[in-house]
Amino acid sequence: MSHIPTTPIGRFAPTPSGKLHIGNIFAALIAYLSVKSKGGKFLVRIEDLDRPRCPRSNADEILSELHMFGLDSDGEVLYQSERSRVYEKYANGLTDMGLTYPCFCSRAELHAAEAPHESDGSYIYGGKCRSLSLDERAELKKKRSPALRVRVPDEDVTFDDMILGRFTQNLARECGDFIIRRSDGVYAYQLAVAVDDALSGVTEVVRGSDLISSTPRQIWLLKKLGFEPPAYGHLPLLTAADGRRLSKRDGDCISSYLSDFPPEKIIGILARAACLTPTASPVAPKELIALYDPKKLPKSARILTE
Repeated sequence: MSHIPTTPIGRFAPTPSGKLHIGNIFAALIAYLSVKSKGGKFLVRIEDLDRPRCPRSNADEILSELHMFGLDSDGEVLYQSERSRVYEKYANGLTDMGLTYPCFCSRAELHAAEAPHESDGSYIYGGKCRSLSLDERAELKKKRSPALRVRVPDEDVTFDDMILGRFTQNLARECGDFIIRRSDGVYAYQLAVAVDDALSGVTEVVRGSDLISSTPRQIWLLKKLGFEPPAYGHLPLLTAADGRRLSKRDGDCISSYLSDFPPEKIIGILARAACLTPTASPVAPKELIALYDPKKLPKSARILTE
């Protein structure tokens, strides 16, 4: 296993396919407070793997808004779109271990009605291409470029979440073989995130609970690649008064809040939602570091109120 750095390192890793919303700032704030409370560093990574959907102008706007809130990166900002060669090296390593295979399934086939589905609506791959012969692969390759899929074992992965407690997922039954490189050559989220967390020395990952089902895959990948996984903490999502999940589509962009409130007031609102302060008085992130206690954080969705 690789050496764990002595300095705690956390990160916030937005995807610039659109604008930040208030839930993103909530996740960034708690990730910042968690690692700063340990005397560590807070890094920002831009997850712009899908370049057409993630223009650099969006990334620039995100970094500008983070700066406005006092949530700047303590190191150079990493752009995943510039790191294909790095991901290729680790994908090849998995292939050398016999853990990958080409997948020729079309999107329509992947979403066919007979495929079992996870509770979050995403499909679990049925394994159609797992046992293709070399001749079958060669014939299919004449018609379409394959994705690269990783073969997972029938194995439970368990971790102790810093916020939500113990979480277990069976890779075969609840996840299935997953893609690490798309058919267009773009490396996929699970591989890129695992590799970048490892190479950046990340010791803890604090993010929304909507991503908790990805964590066992990333832990498994990290161990296969010879890295020690970081600690993970998953935040309950923020909701509107009517219970709906906050989203950019519904006008919950941070730019909308900034038109009504200064940044420190928004931080105050989020600090109260995190149960770190009793009121929503204006406050800067650095003033909350001494107040941070993961035991105070809510375990279920929180209604965001002004």
